[in-house]
Amino acid sequence: MQPRYDERHPLIKPRRVSFDWEQTSVHWIPGDPLGAHFFNAFHTILPAGERWFIQALKEALPAIKDERLREEVKGFMGQESVHAYSHQNVLEKLLESNGIDTRKITDEMNAGLADRAAKRAKMSPRKARRTLLFELAAICTLEHYTAVSGQWILTNTALDRAGADPTMLDMFRWHGAEEVEHRAVVFDVYQQLGGGYPARAAAWAVTVLFLYWAMVAGTLYLVRQDKAITGRTTKLQLWKQYRRSVRAGHVPPIFSLLLREAKVYLDPRHHPSQVHDLGLAADYLSRSPAALKSA
Repeated sequence: MQPRYDERHPLIKPRRVSFDWEQTSVHWIPGDPLGAHFFNAFHTILPAGERWFIQALKEALPAIKDERLREEVKGFMGQESVHAYSHQNVLEKLLESNGIDTRKITDEMNAGLADRAAKRAKMSPRKARRTLLFELAAICTLEHYTAVSGQWILTNTALDRAGADPTMLDMFRWHGAEEVEHRAVVFDVYQQLGGGYPARAAAWAVTVLFLYWAMVAGTLYLVRQDKAITGRTTKLQLWKQYRRSVRAGHVPPIFSLLLREAKVYLDPRHHPSQVHDLGLAADYLSRSPAALKSA
């Protein structure tokens, strides 16, 4: 197994990026509104989701003794804070401004996040620790799949050929590159706090089911909110549109991706440092328009 940390790489640090959505369409993949809404669904779940990551890591931080890992965690939290803000900005300045009401999803996500502290306060220290470890195991799963998705969009050329909006592409590629960059942080925290394989496997099963449901339900919800494509929303029509998007290379085959990566993630010897291309991520971050502006 490779070392936990790649000493040749600088410490993880947040990049204070910003994006201008004035010239971006909700249907930012020309001729493929469903493909655009597949990605737009990420904007509805990521702001609350990434704030949850930060809450869990803040709770874990006092128990982390490794100083290098503590610095990695702080960098991770900084990156996730910028991710949450950036996706929230898309919700407000692109989706909501174009009449797509996302509150049914976002309010539920935010309510769950708000309840977390109150529920934790009622737990015994032992139960709170077990719950935190399970949360960290779930976040490990999500971090694996966000890094996989990041690698996918960093190597995707079909979206460029389709004329996808360059600002949205930069946003997803910057985000994907940072997911690859910090792919091992939560996994290392989970291991250092004593997390074991059985809980990691159990958390994977729960998390993958949620992730599949969230992406499918989120995409369907946005399509049906979008008055510009009303009338093409039967389940069969949407399935055919989705298959066309996959064949065109505009979106990943979500179901097969989730299952294919199970073999990688559920290997008991798995460590995130063994997968994904850190060099590819670093290369994109060195030329990302948004990252360059933030430097």
